[in-house]
Amino acid sequence: MTAAEPPPGAREGGSMNGPLPFHLLPQTAAVAPDGHLHIGGCDLLALAEEYGTPLFVYDEAHLRARCREAVAAFGEGVAYASKAFLCLAMARLAHEEGMGLDVATGGELHVALSAGVPADRLVLHGNNKSTDELRTARHAGVGRIVVDSFDELERLAELHAHDGLVPKVLIRATPGVEAHTHEFVRTGQIDSKFGFGVPSGDAARAVAYAQDSPAMELMGVHMHIGSQVFVADFFHQAVEVVAPWVREMGLPELSIGGGLGVAYTHDETAPSITEWGIAIVSACRDAGLRARVLAEPGRSIVAQAAVTLYRVGTIKEVPEVRTYLSVDGGMSDNPRPVLYGSGYEAFLPRAATAPRPRLVTIVGKHCESGDVLVRDAQVPDDIAVGDVLATPVTGAYGHSMASNYNKVLRPAVVFVADGQARLVVRRETLEDLLHYDVAD
Repeated sequence: MTAAEPPPGAREGGSMNGPLPFHLLPQTAAVAPDGHLHIGGCDLLALAEEYGTPLFVYDEAHLRARCREAVAAFGEGVAYASKAFLCLAMARLAHEEGMGLDVATGGELHVALSAGVPADRLVLHGNNKSTDELRTARHAGVGRIVVDSFDELERLAELHAHDGLVPKVLIRATPGVEAHTHEFVRTGQIDSKFGFGVPSGDAARAVAYAQDSPAMELMGVHMHIGSQVFVADFFHQAVEVVAPWVREMGLPELSIGGGLGVAYTHDETAPSITEWGIAIVSACRDAGLRARVLAEPGRSIVAQAAVTLYRVGTIKEVPEVRTYLSVDGGMSDNPRPVLYGSGYEAFLPRAATAPRPRLVTIVGKHCESGDVLVRDAQVPDDIAVGDVLATPVTGAYGHSMASNYNKVLRPAVVFVADGQARLVVRRETLEDLLHYDVAD
């Protein structure tokens, strides 16, 4: 296939009513001579026909490139934050490219281990790890447990009394840095359910407990200031807060967590993983730290790698108010707009370079007025019922947060590369909806 060049301005950012900003698409995205958008050498319209809609389409080359970029920026201490998107294929891919995996529940731990990821390449998170989750992780031999509370420190001590296992741990510190992002995804401020507060002295007490305890080996400090963070200075501030402990106690590791933002709309830009890594390492060195710097990127690995394909079902004109364009998915496959007011773009894969002068509100099929995917979407004038519609940058927190609300079937996921598509998560069936019901 010979790819056409995107229209002027499209790759640089485009405009609201112009062609789709190509900088939001996966790296192998290309326009064929017939105007169809291809990703990984596969025609998106053909994929919609073969696998149905809604459908998550991931560019495997893009995923691998971002994993390699993360490893180059942080070394072997970098772990993919699997909450962004996890299945067996994704776990294997991240491991193949040299990343560890950050898992936050027993379920994520199970998927990672089932994918063949060595336990010592896993980092276990969670603000309320159960005793069973801690027991399983310790017996599996996970590489690090990020301790989040005094209750968890006590649980680890109780488990050690029974089996003598000594896991390596990081203490999660809450540095008191309030990143300028949505309040639901801030985690570094004082008022947070996560970690030990630095200003209160809890973090220092937790470090002292871990150092004195025979139940664990303290490796360092972990922090995470939030998600979808675009300003590197917030990471600098957080490093400055925790640097004295790590430096003075000679702790070998400092994890700065994740949180790097990504662009979702035409007017947004974000630092690359490489730029983020340079800023973080520089901040650590400026603070006099010689500890190994660990990181946990998730969204920045997978978000831009995927698009979601829908099919248009109805178009409703409300004169002088708005046009509602309904698709066959919605908040069940992308809850971010409902949860966070997140913005997205939309385009027609049959005409990816077409101007998008028509303003519509793209809504889902659920019984909620708030089931809105894109409130002010720009689409081509000739959009029609039956068209395949795509939203880019849906590789993070779409599939992983998907639900069966209204008993919809969760979408399939395909990876595309070199002109081939492989199904990595099948679409649910109606029988799946009954799988857990218990008959009278």
